[in-house]
Amino acid sequence: MPEWKEIATEAEFTARDRKLVEVSAELQIGLFKVNGEYFAVDAWCSHGRASLVHGEVEDHEVLCPLHGARFDLRTGRHLCLPAVRPVRRYDVKVENGTILALV
Repeated sequence: MPEWKEIATEAEFTARDRKLVEVSAELQIGLFKVNGEYFAVDAWCSHGRASLVHGEVEDHEVLCPLHGARFDLRTGRHLCLPAVRPVRRYDVKVENGTILALV
């Protein structure tokens, strides 16, 4: 059953807009701040094992740095080839400066 887990603090985002979060050995999340909102998706591209945390972000889209697939950070949906599958998206909330994700 999913539960809310602390994955970062807002203070960590004063000088950056993203963070790789290792929730467990099997689960790594990319946490992104876009226009003051936080979004969390699987850290790895669904097409090839490339870190989305290192990709360019424009509006609410992240570009895979390996092959150029794009994903919507709000939904996890893949937006172009070569990706043909979405990445998992996680609900995020902020409580007293702590960022939590439903994982």
